[in-house]
Amino acid sequence: MKSLIPSHREKKRYLLLRGENLKKNVPLAIKEFVGTLGLSEASPTWIKENVLSVNRNSVDKVKASFAVFPEKIDVVKISGTLRSLGFKN
Repeated sequence: MKSLIPSHREKKRYLLLRGENLKKNVPLAIKEFVGTLGLSEASPTWIKENVLSVNRNSVDKVKASFAVFPEKIDVVKISGTLRSLGFKN
């Protein structure tokens, strides 16, 4: 299958998170705040243990969902590349 051209690819942002039980609480927080459709639009993908990749257009909704969630989930930094978060290949 042929790969997509860069202008058709989904633009991602990387969020460096801090909190407990992130793998369980992050999808719950997003789904509670924006629903199933919002969760699928954000398309969260785990890159590392505490690094989450989300769609660029959904970053504000994801941050808002963390703010209203009862358990504490902090966004330490948001970046367009993993290298600027401090991760090297």
